[in-house]
Amino acid sequence: MKGLDLDKLQAYLDSPPLTATMFAGGRSNLTYAVTDGTNRWVLRRPPLGHVLPTAHDMVREHKVLAALSAAGFPVPAPVRLCTDTEVIGAPFYLMEHVDGTIYRDVAHLEKIDIGSLTLTLVDTLADLHALVPAEIGLGDFGKAEGFNARQVRRWKQQLDASRSRDLTGIEELHARLAADIPAGGPGAVVHGDFRLDNVLIGPDLEVNAVLDWEMSTLGDPLSDLALMLVYAGRPLLIKDGKPFAPIDLPGHPSLDEMATRYAQRSGRDVGDLHWYVGFAAFKLAVILEGVHYRYTKGQTVGAGFDTVGAMVPDLIEQGHRALEGH
Repeated sequence: MKGLDLDKLQAYLDSPPLTATMFAGGRSNLTYAVTDGTNRWVLRRPPLGHVLPTAHDMVREHKVLAALSAAGFPVPAPVRLCTDTEVIGAPFYLMEHVDGTIYRDVAHLEKIDIGSLTLTLVDTLADLHALVPAEIGLGDFGKAEGFNARQVRRWKQQLDASRSRDLTGIEELHARLAADIPAGGPGAVVHGDFRLDNVLIGPDLEVNAVLDWEMSTLGDPLSDLALMLVYAGRPLLIKDGKPFAPIDLPGHPSLDEMATRYAQRSGRDVGDLHWYVGFAAFKLAVILEGVHYRYTKGQTVGAGFDTVGAMVPDLIEQGHRALEGH
């Protein structure tokens, strides 16, 4: 299997014969379901080539999962970390397999209470931000002070490392963001990519597990909220074979309703999110441009990568509109 040598993994684990399947939907780190016929695990490893500095860090993902799991936050419990690249060709970790549904198809979402589910996701994000990093073993997981300024620099560096074409307006968007960076309030554990299809949902619409912690750190929690709002308004779902935005589902809360619910649950001030939404659009544009770059280099695995690049210009425009108060 591409990206996963099952024979070497079996020898490393000293296990019975293994079978594996790749999970669909991932745009960055590669994720596989692995079983020996009795036990079930999930394996995470970096993408095939073009790994940016600080990105795709298996050690960090393993650390945050261990801390959050011990604190009772809904994440898969980590099982084993391997930094020996001789095993499967890259560092990786195994975590427990958690049952649940990842909602990406509109036909499935139309059959559930999307309003209730969305507010549950908002509550889960607020609960993450309520955890005190030092009290759960993550006091050294990052530096909250100066987080927003570092993020603006970091994602510009990521853009420069993954650029394969001209992108009208993206340099200007970065300059506008860099010119007026909010100091941010008290720091928290931030997920960095919190959205509907990074969460496993149970039969009663409860959150069984939050997934994909590769961009987690200590930082400004409003960055997580803003990115969640941007995702809600982007056409990242599929309906009749075409892109569809979650917010267009009947019963989906408005972006203002989502922000208000977060404020009520967290006690944080969300009165001015314009910069945060502008930055979230810029960050998502850079992420998708990186995916597009790897696609053009033949370094992606799975379907759907051919349409990612077309989303980037709209995100750049959204970032500019947000900074203008729209």
